[in-house]
Amino acid sequence: MELTLRGMLLGMMALLIATPALAGQVSHQRFASETLGRDYPYTIYLPDGYAVSNQRYPVIYLLHGSFGSDRDWTASGNLRAVADYLIQQGRIPPAVIVMPGSLSWWVDGHNEAARTAFFEDLMPHIEATWHVHEHRQGRAIGGLSAGGYGTLNFIMERPDLFAAAAALSPASYSPMPPGNSSARRHPAFLDDEGRFDPVLWSQLNYTAHLDDYLAQPQVVPLYLSAGNRDPLDAEQHARRIYRELVDHQPEQLLLEILRGGHTWRVWRTSLPSALMFIGDYLDPPRALEE
Repeated sequence: MELTLRGMLLGMMALLIATPALAGQVSHQRFASETLGRDYPYTIYLPDGYAVSNQRYPVIYLLHGSFGSDRDWTASGNLRAVADYLIQQGRIPPAVIVMPGSLSWWVDGHNEAARTAFFEDLMPHIEATWHVHEHRQGRAIGGLSAGGYGTLNFIMERPDLFAAAAALSPASYSPMPPGNSSARRHPAFLDDEGRFDPVLWSQLNYTAHLDDYLAQPQVVPLYLSAGNRDPLDAEQHARRIYRELVDHQPEQLLLEILRGGHTWRVWRTSLPSALMFIGDYLDPPRALEE
C-alpha cells in the first residue's frame, strides 16, 4: 500500500493540537551500561495516568538519527503532543515511548557496541524499571534516518522481538551510502586510519539479514516514509525496501511519500501515521497481575 497525502494531513493535525485533555510526562533518564562502560541516556514518555496505574503498557522504542541524541524526538519531533493527542483520540493505545541515545548508528561499529547495548542492556533495563509488556506483541520500534537504518537492522535480525516497526527516511543505503551521507564520516564506520570502511558497511546493513528474514515465516509489519526531495535519495531507498518486502508481507507494509527533504518537517509530518500504524499491532495495557 502506498500513500502520499495521508501522512501530510496527519502531520498538520499535530501542529493544530491545543492543550490536550490527557498529558503524558517526559523525563530524561540514564543507567550504567555494562556493554558501553558508561551511562546510557534515554528520554521516556509516560502516558497520562501511568503513575497511579496498576497496568503494564506497550512500549515503543524510537531511535534518533546520525549525530543525534535521546532528546531529539521531544525537542524537534513534537513527540509528547502527538502521543497525547493520538492516545486521547483512541488512535493508539496508551504506551510508554523510549527514546534512547547512541553514539553509533545502532550497530556494533568501530566506535562502540550500540546494537549489543540496545538488546542486552537497554531493553532489560526498561522492562525491569518501568511497567511495560515483556512480550513481542507489546513491543515496537521506529526511527528516522540512521534510526531507520537501525530499525530495519533490528527487525530483520530479531523479528521475534517486535510487533511492528516504522522507518522514516531510512538511511539504509545499498550498496553504499551516497557521498553526502554522514555515514561516510561517522566514527561507527571509520577504520583505524579514519577512512570509511565499505566492508563493514555491507556487513552491518540490513541487506546482510534480508535473505534470512524473507526465508522465515515471522513478519514484522513495517511503515516506511520519505520526502520526495530528499538530497540523500531516501525516497529511492524506501521504495527499494518496499519492493524487497512486498511479496513477503503485502498486507503489512505501508509506504508514504511526503513533500520535503531530509528534515524534521518531513519526520514531524509522518510521525502520527507511523505511531498509528504501529499502534494497530500492539497489545493494549493490561493489569500487572496478568
